[in-house]
Amino acid sequence: MDLVTGATGHIGNVLIRRLLAQGRRVRALVWRGEDTASIRDLPVEQVEGDVLDPASLASALKGVDTVYHLAGIISIMPGSHPLVWRVNVEGTQNVIAAARRERVRRLVYTSSIHALQRIPHGVEMDESLPFDAENPYGDYDRSKAAASLEVQKAAREGLEAVIVCPTGVIGPFDFRGSEMGEVIRGAAEAKPMFYVEGAYDFVDVRDVADGLVAAAEKGRPGEAYILGGHKISVRYLIETVREVTGKAFSSIKIPFSLAEFAARFTPWYYARTKSKPRFTPYSLEVLQSNSDISHRKAERELGFRPRPTIETIADTVRWLFENRKRSSVRE
Repeated sequence: MDLVTGATGHIGNVLIRRLLAQGRRVRALVWRGEDTASIRDLPVEQVEGDVLDPASLASALKGVDTVYHLAGIISIMPGSHPLVWRVNVEGTQNVIAAARRERVRRLVYTSSIHALQRIPHGVEMDESLPFDAENPYGDYDRSKAAASLEVQKAAREGLEAVIVCPTGVIGPFDFRGSEMGEVIRGAAEAKPMFYVEGAYDFVDVRDVADGLVAAAEKGRPGEAYILGGHKISVRYLIETVREVTGKAFSSIKIPFSLAEFAARFTPWYYARTKSKPRFTPYSLEVLQSNSDISHRKAERELGFRPRPTIETIADTVRWLFENRKRSSVRE
């Protein structure tokens, strides 16, 4: 039996599909009242629980062989966010404690490329970089780094625990509409696209799921593995969607200085309207940060092989159109 926390998220629901395809029995940990549309039709055992509730974790981990811990809160908003820290760090500590008590065979923790120490352009990022719980870029980055350090500590103390660090995740089965998923959706709908010049390393969610399974099978305890894909620009992404759909639409590049000025006010707007943040100082920083990222360690030790970006984008667009009622993409 495998347990997946964060089961309804983008990576979580795709990982469950991958495990089921292997014939594995899967248990999904879901929050009370959470939208489970992404896994509703899958033959998976759903149990209600909360990573901040040790009692619910004890029940969820009964009879479990491998725990894939993905549950967490992502925030690209500035300022302090206590719940981000609680869920991402204290929640991971609780999962570690429950895994020890229930004697699970292996814990695979999904961290983030942003948990690693930032380095300047011109230097390749790899797993030799430490997790930086003091970095200045936001509570999310610091919380994922702190949680990763807790997992490494548990591994040194004997827990069979492995860490994976995905880069920017895109791909099909994006039921909730991630930041870049919404960019792809907008281009697929042939809406006028406004973008800022920048690039990052993006990886297919299905390749991340494969990497997680490989980490459970082959990863060395205490080790971290970057699951990266290919460095692409936002402009390339938009133009690839145009090529895939054959639809004409305008795309306008916004000068970075203007975007930087506007981003000073967007957090106020998102907080006031209670809408999902898309464009903030943090998201701008990511697009301008060092995205020369190596995934050679995962290739060498896990057999990780990310697919071409154009395949990812084409499959994502196809999924959006095939799931119009859920995605609102129109012909």
